[in-house]
Amino acid sequence: MATPKKPKTTFICQNCGSQHSKWLGQCSHCNEWNTIVEEVVEKNLSTAVAWKNTNTTGITKSRVRPIGAVQAEAGVRIKSGSKELDRVLGGGMIEGSVTLMGGEPGIGKSTLMLQVALRITRKCLYISGEESEQQVQLRAQRIGIRNENCFILTATSTQDIFKQIEATEPEMVVVDSIQTLHSALIESSPGSVSQIRQCAAEFIQFAKETNTPVFLIGHITKDGNIAGPKILEHMVDTVLQFEGDRHHVYRLLRAQKNRFGSTAELGIYEMVSEGLREVSNPSELLLSRKDDDLSGSAVAATLEGVRPMLIEIQALVSSAVYGTPQRSTTGFDARRLNMLLAVLEKRCGFHLGSKDVFLNITGGIRVDDPAIDLAVVAAILSSNEDVAIPPKIVFAAEIGLSGEIRPVPRVEQRISEAEKMGFDQIFVSSHNKLNTGKHAIKVIACSKIEEIYQRLFA
Repeated sequence: MATPKKPKTTFICQNCGSQHSKWLGQCSHCNEWNTIVEEVVEKNLSTAVAWKNTNTTGITKSRVRPIGAVQAEAGVRIKSGSKELDRVLGGGMIEGSVTLMGGEPGIGKSTLMLQVALRITRKCLYISGEESEQQVQLRAQRIGIRNENCFILTATSTQDIFKQIEATEPEMVVVDSIQTLHSALIESSPGSVSQIRQCAAEFIQFAKETNTPVFLIGHITKDGNIAGPKILEHMVDTVLQFEGDRHHVYRLLRAQKNRFGSTAELGIYEMVSEGLREVSNPSELLLSRKDDDLSGSAVAATLEGVRPMLIEIQALVSSAVYGTPQRSTTGFDARRLNMLLAVLEKRCGFHLGSKDVFLNITGGIRVDDPAIDLAVVAAILSSNEDVAIPPKIVFAAEIGLSGEIRPVPRVEQRISEAEKMGFDQIFVSSHNKLNTGKHAIKVIACSKIEEIYQRLFA
């Protein structure tokens, strides 16, 4: 009696996807501990793909061609029904593109993609490996959109999924989520590095051969990275990150990678009981409506991609009652705050070394634009002097290490946004090239922090 063939196994790091010949406590590639797991693989089947396109007419073998002889055509953009998503994608979806969306649990990834599936005019197949049909239907009822071209499939086997795809012939596919799927060609468990890589490869080949846009929803790790091998982000065309605090209503959609557009765009949503509402004018929502003039508050004009918006910055400066001064920030880089405090201490003579400084950007968003430096400094000085900044004033400038006020790019857009929101004055750098005659708002150009202090608090 012949002995059964022993299955071939290998040791794979669940963090970076690297393979090892034996088990190790620490991965030699990413230096992570206790991430190497033994998985069963079939060498002859590991490169096979479940999706097989039967229409092979007209396919020619690849050949070497001069780059100038290649006819380049712009991809056809497909409107998703969500203006914010189309903005981040660069104008809409591309036929045959594969988009990976990651985000924390409960942030609204499934809700956003179900809204897109219900709003798009094309036939869409929503594949759910995490929820039942009844759960998806309850969410669709809460969203309040009816679409007879939206179909639901609850399955986790890629072989079964592609059989249903061949029968349905959808024009768009949403997979929720890629970590729940498994392929019969790999004998490891769902969610492992091998399964995620294999399932993603099958959907990528399906998308390219049928020109069908595919959305893959992915889980993230405790570090905030998309779970699975890093090669997964290299394989897809677009990587989106859905961010936000579950204790706040605002959600931010960013593109970490986009082969068909810019990665500087930002989409803003508001979580309501009916789902996710698009925020077309974020400045109105990010600015608080206060009746009394309170110290420690300043408004900054920032840019997210090509979108200008106004944000409110709040600061609190108090005596350090515990001896060691505290520096705490929410939505702002703590190291940059320490730098600005050092500039105020060294270059401008403000004694803040023995005081606690707390900084917060309202709305639960995070901003890395250096153009909000001047607003941060103004809010800190306002709280330190306990004098409120006059209303209807906006700041848009960067602070240098010598205390100078540096220019920022695209200041005209920032001025126009402040003027549209009804502000009267905006402080900018004197080194910006401005056409002040065409703006109704008063543009005040300054070169040093002392000038700002004299105008606001003297």
